[in-house]
Amino acid sequence: MATNNKETIYIPLEDVESEHCALIVEKGLTQVKGIETHKVELNNRRAAITVDSNETVGEAVKAIKDLGYGVPTVKSAFPVLGMTCASCAGSAESIVKYQSGVVDASVNFATGNLTVEYLPNMTNASTLQKAVQGVGYDLLIEDETTQQETLEAIHTEKFRKLKNKTIWAIILSLPVVVIGMFFMDMPYANLIMWLFSTPVLVWLGKDFFINAWKQAKHRSANMDTLVALSTGIAYLFSVFNMLFADFWHQRGLHSHVYFEAAAVIIAFILLGKLLEERAKGNTSSAIKKLMGLQPKTVIVIEADGTERQKAIEDVSAGDIILVKPGEKIAVDGMVTSGNSYVDESMLSGEPVPVLKKENEKVFAGTINQKGSFQFKAVKVGKETMLAHIIKMVQDAQGSKAPVQKLVDKIAGIFVPVVMGIAILTFILWLVLGGENGVVQGLLAAVTVLVIACPCALGLATPTAIMVGVGKGAENGILIKDAESLELAKKINAIVLDKTGTITEGRPQVTDIAWLNNDDMTKNILLSIEKQSEHPLAEAVVKHLNGAGNATLSLFDSITGKGAKADHNNETYYVGNKKLLAENNIAIADELQNKAEEWGKQSQTVIWFANGKQALSVIAISDKIKETSVQAIREMQDMGIDLYMLTGDNEATAKAIAEQTGIKHYKAEVLPQHKADFVKELQSKGKVVAMVGDGINDSTALATADVSIAMGKGSDIAMDVAKMTIISSDLTKIPQAIRLSKQTVATIKQNLFWAFIYNVIGIPVAAGILYPVNGFLLNPMIAGAAMALSSVSVVSNSLRLKWKK
Repeated sequence: MATNNKETIYIPLEDVESEHCALIVEKGLTQVKGIETHKVELNNRRAAITVDSNETVGEAVKAIKDLGYGVPTVKSAFPVLGMTCASCAGSAESIVKYQSGVVDASVNFATGNLTVEYLPNMTNASTLQKAVQGVGYDLLIEDETTQQETLEAIHTEKFRKLKNKTIWAIILSLPVVVIGMFFMDMPYANLIMWLFSTPVLVWLGKDFFINAWKQAKHRSANMDTLVALSTGIAYLFSVFNMLFADFWHQRGLHSHVYFEAAAVIIAFILLGKLLEERAKGNTSSAIKKLMGLQPKTVIVIEADGTERQKAIEDVSAGDIILVKPGEKIAVDGMVTSGNSYVDESMLSGEPVPVLKKENEKVFAGTINQKGSFQFKAVKVGKETMLAHIIKMVQDAQGSKAPVQKLVDKIAGIFVPVVMGIAILTFILWLVLGGENGVVQGLLAAVTVLVIACPCALGLATPTAIMVGVGKGAENGILIKDAESLELAKKINAIVLDKTGTITEGRPQVTDIAWLNNDDMTKNILLSIEKQSEHPLAEAVVKHLNGAGNATLSLFDSITGKGAKADHNNETYYVGNKKLLAENNIAIADELQNKAEEWGKQSQTVIWFANGKQALSVIAISDKIKETSVQAIREMQDMGIDLYMLTGDNEATAKAIAEQTGIKHYKAEVLPQHKADFVKELQSKGKVVAMVGDGINDSTALATADVSIAMGKGSDIAMDVAKMTIISSDLTKIPQAIRLSKQTVATIKQNLFWAFIYNVIGIPVAAGILYPVNGFLLNPMIAGAAMALSSVSVVSNSLRLKWKK
């Protein structure tokens, strides 16, 4: 990560929801001295900065917070052990401050405590402990699991608070609306409305005012500015009217209050934010799950042969690690003794576990099957293949330029323009409005701010997305973000992984031929396969489920060939043709012909024989899903080019392509080359969707314009992908494309109505009709119109539900 003493630090961001917000943060970071390069990755909710020294990180975090955006950090206090004087405290403090990702640190010699604030994605308590131990002291840290708050937990807590705020805002606003609309003349109406609306503004809406002030300090404005101005002015104006009603009565005017407008605006915008948060996928969980593939502890064999449990962080290259059946492999290494089958599907995507013998490589995150073995750690920490995949996925996610949303572009201009119109309105009334110019001007300016409140604009996209996402979920299509929904309608090339996407992803017995079809032979075959560790044996056991058991003796697994066992003093063999040839076993022509026929169809063939002749031949293959052929035809009918990529051999790939009707395919493709192929298609101007199901597809998924994962595949593919097909049924993809078209149409309608509403509403609020027919819009009506505009947008979004 560090090159020429320059280091890349990733600062996680909160509340940076749009391109407009990202631009404000970018501008803020240019002011910080010591930052060489900076980039806001909206997709990853983080800023990547290159710095000369770690001290700059604190400055960068402060600058972002000053702009009104959040940086989730963890603040902790740890006792420092081994300090004897004040200079020890200084030495421990400086080493911690120097650590990558530390925002601030101080050691108090009197209390013996280190107080530290750090970025949880960049460092953790045990890393800091190691650094302090390196200079001769120690940190007393609690158990990592209880001590460290993850970014995930911080986001969840933030969502919970937003939900509570929204619920309370709606509860408190309802009585204000009811009184303001229907019971204005009841006793103490104004006082009751004031009591209910004050907590909505002061408590639930305080963030809008705080953020607006932070924006103002930096001479910029965003949606918060408009919300704070409109609600703040409406509220203060109402308080003035309530307390000094005579001021208006003496001028022959009625003193209205507009508490309901102020409270409702806050409630609606909080609701919009909540809907938006729910619609957004959490990008950090993909990386968290990838990291979760590594076990937390391992068993290391010491030089004297004793077994000792070690934390994964403490494993060094050269350590000998013991792996038991069913355990995950912790780091990359080389087998030193023992052998077993290892499920590498999360890295390779291929379903059949691979036999690992002495001097064969094993990889972090893969799962050992039934045997146990020892291996020597070769690559640990950031060097493992899994760590590289994590890095590649993060980079691919961050490098993709997010689609600049129309709303965000307009939001950048919308706020200052509306503020300008409000001020201009006030000035024009002041100059042309006669004796009541000040009052009418102030009323008109507030009405402009209230009616132009960007609720409808803010809700136009998220509500349509929410309904679209909900409708997708009902149909078994999980959609993670608005961008993929918007883009899906433009897809003109789809790259399909073979295993688990077009095919079932698990070996199955497709056919079986017997020399003598008797129960005893079946029972012996089933009994041998039940004892075998070979993954293909599972397919046979599943197929022969109804058969009984036979008593076996002298079972022996023959590595790379099969297995043999004795029954009633006769030896039986199960395995490949080489095993039969070595034991001079005769094969009947009918079985030989069947085997050749299945071989041409690229199926795996295994044999069952006694000491003299072959008794049975079994065909095993990864079956094409029943719906794949129909789905492929449907996508081709939509004018989409389809490409199949597989790590399998040419013969298998060709057979699958012919059976499914796919014209373009590539065999023996390595995981890293899948992403290159996607880039190649993109360079030809195509909008590419990648469909996959394994970790090996995750880089290509992150590179594609639209990424689609199969729900029965790996969790990681599902987390990286923007869409997941729960049932792994390819026919859902054309459905997702149609859903995208309907949703985008709804978003466009919503934005059209929101803009039309503002284009008509703002001039009317400013008093453009007053010279024509004396009409002036009451801010209370403006508040109702504002709420109605939002309701109409939400209602239009809900129409999506009934579309087919």
